[in-house]
Order: sequence, then structure tokens, then C-alpha cells
Amino acid sequence: MKRKVGTVYLVGAGPGDPGLLTLRGAELLRQAEVVVCDALANPELLRMAPAGAEIVRRGPDRRPSPEEIIELMIARAREGKRVVRLKGGDAYVFGRGGEEAAALRQAGIPFEVVPGVTSAVAVPAAAGIPVTRRGVSSAFTVVTGHEDPAKPVEAVDLRELARGSGTRVILMGAARIRPLAEQLMAHGLDPATPVAMIREGTTPRQQTVVGRLDEIADLAEAAGLKPPVVTVIGEVVRLREELNWFEQLPLFGRRIVVTRAKAQAGGLIETFRRLGAEVLAAPAIRIAPPENPALLAEALADLNAYDWLVFTSVNGVEGFMEHFFKTYEDMRHLGGVRVAAVGPATAARLREFHVGVDAMPAKFEGKAVAKAIEEHQSLENLRILLLRAEVATPELPQILEDKGAIVDDIPCYRTVAETELDPAVEANLREQGADWVTFASGSSVVHFHERFDLPALRRRFPGLRCASIGPQTSAALRELGIEPDVEAVRHTADGLVEAVLEAERPAGGRRPRGGRKK
Repeated sequence: MKRKVGTVYLVGAGPGDPGLLTLRGAELLRQAEVVVCDALANPELLRMAPAGAEIVRRGPDRRPSPEEIIELMIARAREGKRVVRLKGGDAYVFGRGGEEAAALRQAGIPFEVVPGVTSAVAVPAAAGIPVTRRGVSSAFTVVTGHEDPAKPVEAVDLRELARGSGTRVILMGAARIRPLAEQLMAHGLDPATPVAMIREGTTPRQQTVVGRLDEIADLAEAAGLKPPVVTVIGEVVRLREELNWFEQLPLFGRRIVVTRAKAQAGGLIETFRRLGAEVLAAPAIRIAPPENPALLAEALADLNAYDWLVFTSVNGVEGFMEHFFKTYEDMRHLGGVRVAAVGPATAARLREFHVGVDAMPAKFEGKAVAKAIEEHQSLENLRILLLRAEVATPELPQILEDKGAIVDDIPCYRTVAETELDPAVEANLREQGADWVTFASGSSVVHFHERFDLPALRRRFPGLRCASIGPQTSAALRELGIEPDVEAVRHTADGLVEAVLEAERPAGGRRPRGGRKK
């Protein structure tokens, strides 16, 4: 039986910010069997692809020709596969999408075009420049500054571009800005016309150079501006002083390392990104079942013997519930036991399982937990089931026992070193450093140090700062001889973000970057 021919999807990847990928593009990436990715498409988008998908990425070490790419897409589609062709910006705006679509049609391959957010509009917007504005510019023209090398610059009608009205947007013209500017002036464009050149727009690495047409080439050279660059020429550039929003985000340009386990890091990563930071996801740990699950099974079988269940983390809640539902059918089997949760995040996770929380100490400290329970009843002879990590500080059970409680300290999960770290992220961190490394647990400190040698990393990048989620995490840093630069007041992911934000608001103005090489 002849195999059904697959479909090729020409997907615009957007201008750089992974959040600007369209919903349709994200849906197709999650279903892809083959992804053929341009060098300009953000590689973070590839994480959306299924684990077994074939990834073909055009980059410095792999530069298949346009013809080879087309042949590959046709071949994979004839194998019946779903092929996503991921192209920077919009596939039909100087992206050779039209040529690829024509070749697919000629080969009899079904295809779909998914428009993307074009850098011609999005990048100026991120630099505070609207390409049109009533009373300033009622039109805009987009041209390429990177024509076929065999063609002269005049392949773009610069005479018409200079004499036309409105905003001019040049894509991919960084290397040729000097001859382009000279010829635009030669054709009559006012040398005083404002120009903005924006490198890596919509990303935390965005760099903007503004000047007059007759000086912009010198300014760009002095700033070391390298591709990819979008150039905007026209009066709308003056609006940047009023409308520049992206580069004013509180963490814009900061590079922040998130060491949380992959399963829990998403919210923290997204929050830092929305605040303007470049985030390196470097999970130091992953959550695994306890080595001896029989201990938890025994405790569950005797659940009604306990007066209190004490959870110290979201991981503890999830580990307990996973085993609980293997033993019991519904939550009624918890009976009349009372529940204590350390911190709002732990309490919130319990409520998602429809479990009420009777006591919630705000701090992860033995005294605080004991006090929260004592507000309900004396600890004398109370049976307490403490549900937490396999390796944990002995302080909490010791304090409870000193007050007369009978404590069973049962592990319902363990943290182990994460061995699957993106090699590009690891190399990036070792070579360029970062402004912050954030730690949400003592175990993340330990395992991050095992991989990177944290004191040595800080010696190489003296401005690298460490943010701790709470006292136990800070203690793990101090064991390495490192005093945390900030410790969260609220021992939650949001509290960690707040601590970093507060540290980035020095009285004397914005703190210069010192923890990484630019």
C-alpha cells in the first residue's frame, strides 16, 4: 500500500522573542516529526517539538544550501512525515518562503503557510518606534539590505526609496549601511534624517543605536553592531524617546540562571523573561521517587493513627499524593487528620487536591512550624507524619520531638542531579557568565556546584550574584563559602523574583552589568 504523502508547514517563527510565535505555529511544532529551522529562528522554540522529532538546524557549523533544504523537505514529506519549516520572522517577507512553496507545489507536496510576526514591524516596536503614526508617517516601505551578492546595491531602487515618503525599514543591512546611507543621501534624502539600527530586536540582547543618516554608519561601527539588525529611517525614530518601553523593563539586559528542576522552572523562567531578562535554563536537580517507597506505603496504611500531616514543599505534596492514590480511591481516606503546609505555594498545591490547610507557617523554620501547630493544640504526644525530601535538615523533627511530639519523618521524594543539560546553555554560561544565579533549594546549590564549581565561577565573573529562596538554601551557599547576595523575604518563586528586583533598584540608579562578558 502506497504511503500517504506528508505535509510541509512553512511557519513564521517571529522576530526573536519566543513568546511572539503564533498559536498555530506552536500547535504545529508540538506535532512535528521533522523540524527544519533557520539560523534566525530562536532555538528555544525547538523545545516545543516532540522528543523524537528530527531537528535540522541551519547554523555556523551546518549550512545546507536552499536547494538542499528543499530536497530534504520533499524527501521527508514523501515518507509521510509532518514537516515544519521554521523561518525567522515571516516566511514570505524576504525569507525565501515563496520559492520554497513553489518548489513544494511543483513536487506535488501539500503545504500550508503560517504567517509570522515580521521583524520589520515588531523590532522597531520593541525599540519604541512605531513604523506609522498619524501626523508623522502614514506609510512604510520594507526593503532588503542583503540582496544576492552578485547584484549591486542598486538592485533595490534607492532613488525611489530616497524620494518616497514615510518610514523606510531595511532588513539585513548591517554590513552595508555605509554604502546604503551614502547612496540614499546622493539621491536626495536629507542627511539629518533620524535613523535607528536595532540588533537582536525583541530579545533581552537588544541593542539600539540612534543617529543621523550621515553619521549612523560611524555610530554603528563604534558600537560594534553586528547582524541581525533592522534599520529604521524616518521621523518616527524621534518617537523612541517617548515610547521606548522594552529597554526600560526592570530586568532588561540581565542574564539570569534558573536552576530549578525542569518540571517546576517554567513559571519562574517566564516571569523573569516578562521582566526583560535573558534566562538560561540550567536545571541542577530533578525529582525522583524515594529509594525506599515501602516506608511511605507503611505510613499510608496507618494514616488514621496520625494527628497531623506536615508538608514542607510542593514536591512533598505531589510525592505523597502520587502514592496516596495508589492506596486509596479518594480524599476521604485522609479522615480527620489536620494538615500543616510550609509556605503559600505548598498550601496552594494542597488546595488543588481539595485538601484544607489548618496551619501555614510563613517561614521554613522548625520553630515556626512548631508554633503554628501549637496555636491549635499542645504538641505533647501528638503523632505527626512529616512528609518531605529523602535528605533534609534534622532541625524540624528535632524541635517537634523536643516539644513532646512523636514524629515519623518519611521521605516521599528525593532530589538527584540533573544530567541532561543543554550543551549550548552550559557552554554559554561557562564562557560568558551571568548576572544572577537563582537557587530555590539547598539541593540545587549542591548539584549546581558539582557541575560548575560555583566559587570558581564567581571568581571568573566577579559580578555574578547568587539569589536564595530561603534560609536552608542560604545555608547551603554558606557551606561553599558564599554569602547569598539576596535572600527572599517570601520563600516562594515570586519572593525570589521580588528579591532580585529589589537588588536591581539601587539608590544611585541602574547597577552596571558585571557578572558576565558582553
